[in-house]
Amino acid sequence: MADSKPYILIVEDDPYILKMYELKLGMAGYDVKTAINGRLGLDKVREKKPDLILLDILMPEMDGFEVLEHLKGDPDTKGVPVLVLSNLGQEDHINKAMSFGVQGFIVKSQYTPSQVVETIKGVIKKK
Repeated sequence: MADSKPYILIVEDDPYILKMYELKLGMAGYDVKTAINGRLGLDKVREKKPDLILLDILMPEMDGFEVLEHLKGDPDTKGVPVLVLSNLGQEDHINKAMSFGVQGFIVKSQYTPSQVVETIKGVIKKK
């Protein structure tokens, strides 16, 4: 199974953004699963560990910071690379996310979907 596609989990509550990245990453050759909130995202991580998680911060039920606390606090999932994709660009949010050891913080309005895909490719290549 060495040639299996890298698996990316997108945890995002905006259905438009979720669908767009699901299609974009699927066309780029990734196996993509989605979750519409942090709690469902954690369930999917437990089912199958992704090669990368694309994580929103502002979500219902469990926000991205809570998801990061769970992921990084669990020895089984603390090594899963996370890329934050958020509308929040404030320095304190970025610093808080980076303190969890995320691979990067992407402000949605400052990146095109193609740039996000390129960033993901770079993170997965480093693994």
